[in-house]
Amino acid sequence: MCYDGDMKLIVGLGNPGSEYNFTRHNFGFLALDFYAKVKGLGWEKPKLGAIWLKDGERIFVKPQDFYNNSGVPAANFIRYYKIAPEDVLVICDDFDMEFGKIRYREHGSSGGNNGLKSLTHELKTEMFPRLRIGTNNAEVRKRLGDMEFVLGHFTAEEKERLPEILQKIVQEINQRTL
Repeated sequence: MCYDGDMKLIVGLGNPGSEYNFTRHNFGFLALDFYAKVKGLGWEKPKLGAIWLKDGERIFVKPQDFYNNSGVPAANFIRYYKIAPEDVLVICDDFDMEFGKIRYREHGSSGGNNGLKSLTHELKTEMFPRLRIGTNNAEVRKRLGDMEFVLGHFTAEEKERLPEILQKIVQEINQRTL
């Protein structure tokens, strides 16, 4: 494949499998599913380790390896389409940020996020944009512990806020990748 400088890659981080639907760690998948629904787009069969869809000059991918290894399929797409790291947008959860807060950074450390660590390891760089979505709920996190918290489902109150948050994420995707 030839990279012409216009192609963008949007990577949503999450875990494959229906048991992970509507869990905090799958906010990246949820955001891309919402985008696809709003645009009336459907996911293609897996290729290069991810399900994907194309919208103009943008390719959206949901790696089908587990979260901690999601950098491998994402990097496969980056290499295959010869997309520069700065033309990638990774969408992931952040359990240290207030629930629903959205933060964009052009580059930076993983901040302890294993999906970002995996992609950084595969690309040998931290120079790719990321959109972090806050999932923190101190009361629930304290009760469950970190591992169960990130793999846990949203509370009823959090679910009520999802449409508004997801709409903001779609706006961010369009602002950052068009």
